[in-house]
Amino acid sequence: MDHSNMQQGTDLTAILLYIGIVIIAFAIAGYVLAVKTSKANTSRLKKAEKQALQKKQKSTLMIAHVLLTLAILCIGTALIQRSSSTYSIEKLNYNASIQVTTDKDFGRGHSEMPLKYEMSIPTSGTHSPHDLKFGFYAERPPYEKLVHNLEHGDIIIYYHPDAQTELLDKLRYLVNFKKAGAGVLAVPNPDVPSDQEVVVTAWTKTMQLTKFDDASVGTFIYQNINKGPEQIPPEIRRGGGTM
Repeated sequence: MDHSNMQQGTDLTAILLYIGIVIIAFAIAGYVLAVKTSKANTSRLKKAEKQALQKKQKSTLMIAHVLLTLAILCIGTALIQRSSSTYSIEKLNYNASIQVTTDKDFGRGHSEMPLKYEMSIPTSGTHSPHDLKFGFYAERPPYEKLVHNLEHGDIIIYYHPDAQTELLDKLRYLVNFKKAGAGVLAVPNPDVPSDQEVVVTAWTKTMQLTKFDDASVGTFIYQNINKGPEQIPPEIRRGGGTM
C-alpha cells in the first residue's frame, strides 16, 4: 500500500478543515460587524454619510456571504475526502494467502423467468436483467439478481441468517467499499454450508471460510472487485441497482 499517498490525503483533509474553520470565523465576524452597522445611530449623520454607511453594510454582508460559501466548500470537500479515505479499497490490500476456487462459467444470458442453478451458490449463469444496490441485506434477494451483480464485478459475502452481531458489524463495514462501478453486498443465505461461517463470491470465484477473517475477506475483495465480464462506469451505475 502507498502509505505516503494516504498520509498526504489525510494532511490535505486536515488543512481544508482548518481553513474552513478559519474562514467561518471571519464570516461570523463580518455578520456581526454588519449587524452593528445596521443598528448604529444614524440620526445625526448627513444623507451622504448614511448612504456610505449602508453601502459599507452591504459590502460587509456580501463578503461574509462569500466567506461562508468558501467555508462550506472547504469543509464539505474535507468531509468527502475523509469519507473516501475511510473506505479506500487500498485498505483491503492485506495480501493474505487465500484459497479461491475458480468455478465453471455457465454463461451470462438474461431472463425474466425464475431460474435453477447447477451450483448451490451460483457465481455465473443466466440471470435477471435487473441487479441490486450495494449494501447490507437482512433478507436474501433472488439468485437471479445476485448473479447479475457478480457480472458487473461486485463482491457478494454470504453469511448465515443467524450470524452473530460481531460478524454482522464487520460486514456492514465492508459493504462501504467500492472500486469504479463495482461494490460489495452482504447477504444472508441458508445455503452457506453449516461448517463455514461465510462464503465470499465474485464472478466464477468462490472462497469459503470456516471462520471469518478480515485479512482473507479483504484480500479477496481487493483482488476480485470490478473484474466481472461487464464493467459499468460509476457515473452510470451509481451504487448498483441501475441495470
